[in-house]
Amino acid sequence: MIESYEFLSLVTNSMTDHIVVIDEFGDIQFINKAWIQFGENNNCLIQGDWTGVNYLKVCDESAAMGDEFGKNASTGIRRVIKNEKDYFYYEYPCHSPVEHRWFLMKVTPFKFENNKYYVIAHQNITQRKLAEEKANQLARYDGLTGLPNRRYFDEFYASEWRRCQRLNLPITLAILDIDHFKLLNDKLGHQIGDYCLQTVANILSDFTHRPGDMCARYGGEEFILVFGNNELDSTLPLLKDMLNRIKEQEMENPDATGKILTASIGVATITPDQDNNKEQLISLADKRLYAAKHKGRNRIVAHD
Repeated sequence: MIESYEFLSLVTNSMTDHIVVIDEFGDIQFINKAWIQFGENNNCLIQGDWTGVNYLKVCDESAAMGDEFGKNASTGIRRVIKNEKDYFYYEYPCHSPVEHRWFLMKVTPFKFENNKYYVIAHQNITQRKLAEEKANQLARYDGLTGLPNRRYFDEFYASEWRRCQRLNLPITLAILDIDHFKLLNDKLGHQIGDYCLQTVANILSDFTHRPGDMCARYGGEEFILVFGNNELDSTLPLLKDMLNRIKEQEMENPDATGKILTASIGVATITPDQDNNKEQLISLADKRLYAAKHKGRNRIVAHD
C-alpha cells in the first residue's frame, strides 16, 4: 500500500495516462488533465463535473448493457478493494471511428492521510498492440504466397473440426500438389518457381470465401483446402474449376502434361464424430493425392 502525497500529485498531474482516483466505495475523488481532455475529445469518459460520480456504478451500468469492459473492470477493481488482489491489470480495445486503439487499465491501492484510495490509470498501448498484431500476422501467414501457413491452418482446422462435430456437419479437405514442381525449379529457376506458387495461391484463394473455408500453404509446393459444412459432391466442381484455372494460365512446365503447369488433388469428406479424428481426414486426402500422382497426375482422386 503506497503512502505518499508526492505519488498522488504525480498521478493526478500525469499528461500521458488517463487517471481517476476513487475511494473504497467507488466514489471519484480526483481526475487528471489527461482524463478530462480525453473525455472531451471522445465523449466516452466522464466529463465536466465528476463530483459525486461513482466509478463502480458507471462500470456496473455498462456491464448491465452487455459491455465486457464494464464487467471486467468492475470485478477487478472490487477484488483490489477487498484485498483479494494487490493490483489489477486489464487490456481492452477502445476504438474510435477513425482509428484502432487499445488501453491498459491499472488499478493500484494507496493510503493518504490514513484513508484508502485507488488509482485507476488507463495507459494507451496502441503502438504495442499494433506491433503485436503485425508480428502475429507474420507468424501466421506465408511470406511468399500471402496464404495462411501451416501453423495457422492447424489452428483453423481444429476449430472448424470442433464446430462441425458439434453441429453434426460434414467437412471436406483437399490437398493440392503442383505437378513436377521440383523439376520446374531446377530447369527454369527459383524465380519462375516462386511466380508459379504465387499464381496458384491467388487462384485457390478465389475458392475459399466462406467463414468455414480456408486455403493454406501446406508444404513446398503443396496447398491444403478446408471446406466446412460441404459434402464431397458439392466440392468436386470447385476443385475441377481450380485445375482448369491453373491450366488456363499456360505457365511453362517442361515435364508436365502438355508442357504447361498442372496440379493433382486428393480429396476426402468426413462428418466428425467420436469414431474419427481430424488427422484421419488429412491422411485420407493425402493417400488420394498420392493415388492421383500414381495415375498420371493432372487429376482429382476422391475415392479409394
